[in-house]
Amino acid sequence: MRSTLRTRTLTALSATALALALTSCGSDDDSPGGKGTDATTGSGGDTSASVKLPKLDGQTLEVAAVWTGPEQENFTKVLREFEKRTGAKVNFVPTGNNTSTFLGTKIQGGQPPDVAFLPQVGVLHQFAEKGWLKPLGADAQAQLDKNFSAGWKDLGAFEGKQYGIYVKAANKSLVWYNTAAFESAGLTDTPKTWKDFIAAAQTLSDAGSPAVSVGGADGWTLTDWFENVYLSQAGPEKYDQLAQHKIKWTDPSVKDALTTLAELWGNDELLAGGRSGALATEFPKSVIQTFTGDNPAAMVFEGDFVAANINADTKAKIGTDAKVFPFPAVGSQAPVVSGGDVAVALKGGAGAQALLTFLGSTDAAEIWAAQGGFLSPNKAMDQSAYKDDVTRDIAKALITAGDDFRFDMSDQAPAAFGGTQGVGEWKDLQDFLKNPKDVAGTQQKLEADAAKAYKNG
Repeated sequence: MRSTLRTRTLTALSATALALALTSCGSDDDSPGGKGTDATTGSGGDTSASVKLPKLDGQTLEVAAVWTGPEQENFTKVLREFEKRTGAKVNFVPTGNNTSTFLGTKIQGGQPPDVAFLPQVGVLHQFAEKGWLKPLGADAQAQLDKNFSAGWKDLGAFEGKQYGIYVKAANKSLVWYNTAAFESAGLTDTPKTWKDFIAAAQTLSDAGSPAVSVGGADGWTLTDWFENVYLSQAGPEKYDQLAQHKIKWTDPSVKDALTTLAELWGNDELLAGGRSGALATEFPKSVIQTFTGDNPAAMVFEGDFVAANINADTKAKIGTDAKVFPFPAVGSQAPVVSGGDVAVALKGGAGAQALLTFLGSTDAAEIWAAQGGFLSPNKAMDQSAYKDDVTRDIAKALITAGDDFRFDMSDQAPAAFGGTQGVGEWKDLQDFLKNPKDVAGTQQKLEADAAKAYKNG
């Protein structure tokens, strides 16, 4: 039986407070002056370490995660520090988008990585239920208890046992925009409501800019679009019911959300490359084409991790060339959807537990934060370690919110529905982007796939 995920309304992080925090941000600061600004200095030296690690000379560990490109490079800085302190060697293995399938094959073949990052809490529950995960050891648990709030601890637990640490979080309710495109179109304010958002997109398009860049080749981005619209329009109670499949995807509230999305997805004029272009665009490209080229797109929706791609793949400066505003309110309140990656041990032994202990420390969080494109729910870390003011304010708002948040809906679902490329919700929403007029047909497909997955989940 799948355990019930404790989710709550994000009240402390109000849309107004977040908007004020984001619009007050200055330019990019490459020298935040906090601990962890360099992977080999600052908090990296043993004399200033906040956590004690065992010597693991001669051991080789394997870590698996979905990240590639800039995100992988940034995480590698954290691994290099772990190697320096322990003497172990750590190899990184990318899982691809089908994380659960990749890891399941490895586990069943008797060759699991020592540590893996699961991007879906539903996968953690499934793996724990199958006995594939090792509970946290005492040292890792101590770091978790000291540095994380109860809500984030709950997300890494299953049936009373703690298996994981959510060391990387995401605010998935952000729209990043090209300030030059807004200026050229004469837009001085960012949209606060969905109606204003569509109007701004039309103004940008009329001024000659592709209004919205959509990474539709990666189905997970489309689930994030849906979740933000649904949470704002249907409300948190319905959101929780749909996340647990206590109401069907044929519910009128889903029809309303898909109809709202179709106002954007059904208008080729407002999408960079039209619907066909969006379906051929992967997430990294959706960011790149918003801040590079002769005629860049004006806006791209996705989480705080967009900053990693802006920093690595464009010349845009966050806070000047690239700014951000909260996802517009469809209903009475703007949505705030959180996501995250949970670190778990798939093998026993001192090495895997030592790495989990380090990942749960402020030292690892500060090194990672200094690279950019990263958000941590670690409440004890030095916030000055963040690379830029935009991310720093988003992180502060996340910590201030405490345990009040709604977690990514698709990540709560069985992987067969909410976390696998080419099937389930990812595929159904790609089909809907291709044909936004087919609201009823999309609902029927979503419900059929959900019913099958949850029954087997």
